[in-house]
Amino acid sequence: MIPNCPQNSCSSRTSTSPDSNHVIRFGSFRRSSDSRTIRRYFCKVCGHTFSRATLLPSRWQKRRRITHPLSLLLASGVSQRRAAVLLRANPKTITRRFRFIASEARKSHTSWLHGLKPQSIKRIQFDDLETFEHTKCKPLSVALVVEPDSRKIIGFHVSRMPAKGPLARIARIKYPPRRDHRIQGWNRLMKKIAPAIAPDAEWKSDDHPFYPKILRMNHPAAKHVTVKGGRGAITGQGELKKLVFDPIFSLNHTCAMLRANLNRLFRKTWCTTKTLRGLVDHLSLYVRFHNQRITPDLIDQQA
Repeated sequence: MIPNCPQNSCSSRTSTSPDSNHVIRFGSFRRSSDSRTIRRYFCKVCGHTFSRATLLPSRWQKRRRITHPLSLLLASGVSQRRAAVLLRANPKTITRRFRFIASEARKSHTSWLHGLKPQSIKRIQFDDLETFEHTKCKPLSVALVVEPDSRKIIGFHVSRMPAKGPLARIARIKYPPRRDHRIQGWNRLMKKIAPAIAPDAEWKSDDHPFYPKILRMNHPAAKHVTVKGGRGAITGQGELKKLVFDPIFSLNHTCAMLRANLNRLFRKTWCTTKTLRGLVDHLSLYVRFHNQRITPDLIDQQA
């Protein structure tokens, strides 16, 4: 099908037919960035030429060949610097392409959520995964929602939180006061995923004290089941529990996979998160990889 003219000033934009006869084929060119042959078109109304790649987000990229392997490497425990070595690219190119992949992954996840059948998810497991930015005195909380049957990640939100335990006193001395944004983060996450969740869905979590309040605020008709948390096992990066039967195994297993596949979340690592944005981008990239490549499509079949 011949596309319509992409020029906003072109009067043909008001045409309801996407393959109107005012657009004709106008040869092709070989794109050097990935060795593909791209067809060109000519608009007889405004006189502009364009191609199918004109409106793509990757329009001006020079090294398109590294985009797909980079997304796989960053979702498989490889750091950005090591990816630059493996792909023979400049670290600045890797950083810019990482941001681009993460942006596209967020759009893909939003589209996937909107494509689900309304109120089709009946069971939910949710909890927080804790990490830090720059130093352990600046902890971060990753609110995570998982569908237990398919183990798909429905959504996440990263929030800042104050340091606790022995680090709290050190954090107060070295850094400005740090507010707890976890409740606001949970509220934003629950509102974002609300259209796909059944009003009377079963929400299962550990016995964290502020979970019931958050759930009542956003899903008053939901059934909340709390389970007692267990000690972390050596396997699973400490996320899996030393229990014969773990009632929230799907969630804990997903957290363990995050720890194992994002180098910035390793328990023993020097690749730490420097900014909150970097963590959000890396999680967005992995969520798309996890939902599309790792988990079955049970939810998609119900939609």
